[in-house]
Amino acid sequence: MDYSQKLRKINNRYNPDSSMLVEQRMFSGESLYDKDVAKYVMRAMKAVDEEYTKRSKAAGEVVKQHLKELLTNVSYEYQGSVMTDTHIRGASDIDLLVLCDKFVGTDIFKVREELAKTWKYNSYQLGRLCQFDNSFSQYEGNSFRDMAFLRTQIEKIMSRTYTICDISKPKAVKITNQNLHRDVDIVTSSWFQSLDYVLDGMPENKRGIKIYNKSTGFSEGPDYPFLSISRINQRSSDTNGRLKRMIRFLKNVRTDSEKDIPLTSFEINAICYSIPVQDYAQKEYKELVYILWYTMFHLWNDGKQDELKSVVGDEYIFKDKPEKLAALKVLEDEVYKINKDLGNI
Repeated sequence: MDYSQKLRKINNRYNPDSSMLVEQRMFSGESLYDKDVAKYVMRAMKAVDEEYTKRSKAAGEVVKQHLKELLTNVSYEYQGSVMTDTHIRGASDIDLLVLCDKFVGTDIFKVREELAKTWKYNSYQLGRLCQFDNSFSQYEGNSFRDMAFLRTQIEKIMSRTYTICDISKPKAVKITNQNLHRDVDIVTSSWFQSLDYVLDGMPENKRGIKIYNKSTGFSEGPDYPFLSISRINQRSSDTNGRLKRMIRFLKNVRTDSEKDIPLTSFEINAICYSIPVQDYAQKEYKELVYILWYTMFHLWNDGKQDELKSVVGDEYIFKDKPEKLAALKVLEDEVYKINKDLGNI
């Protein structure tokens, strides 16, 4: 592998202006390593410069303020890799969820089914189910129309505000803030309250969302982005940042590869999160690369790919997705080569 070229690529993304200050902040400590492969791995595992992340969040806040001036009955949340500090420069947008507050999707039918199974739950859980059932009221509006209208309003506001605005994507409006040099994805969505959310006492991190798809006119999901964010942040804290280093490393390897590797943050998060904590809690960078290769190799070689689930545990990552499995094999091969070259140091 040409690690000089890979270093140039990652440097161009992380420090495009060749700033000495950024160089010192981002790449301090690398003088211990004289081999390019080691330098590349260290850089690929590091978090994006704090100033870059601040600008990404600021771009999201600017969009939010524009929308707040004209929209009503909505709330705002962020999702995605910026919220876990696993984003990589030049390949990650910030996702702003615009949530319709006119209605809330629920698992009311499941709640009522479970109320008949009193033997399954303790008194606290039964009380929560009863309270939820008693307070439930059917929305009398048209949720499909509400979501379509909200998406249309977002498109109009963003098109008037930003010169670079793409409204063609079915699930998000993408804008570019040319002052901050950041992209923002604005996602039309609504809240969803699952059975587990009710049983657990409605904790904020277990709130679900559904995402509107303008191509179909329907909302898809539910998804649980806040639970995923919470789990990644907690596990990485428990391992002194090692989980996030592995996630960033795989994202950078994917992005710097000369081959097309169509794996998203969602899938890379799942791969890294699936690794038992005891396998890497005390490991350093060379060993983390080996663990990542070992995990990916045995996923497909041992036929375990169909078992891998998302961080939240509600979706299979590779099952019945041959194109994703093919991408996994390509990424595994890239990491294998890096691990092999590290072994020569």
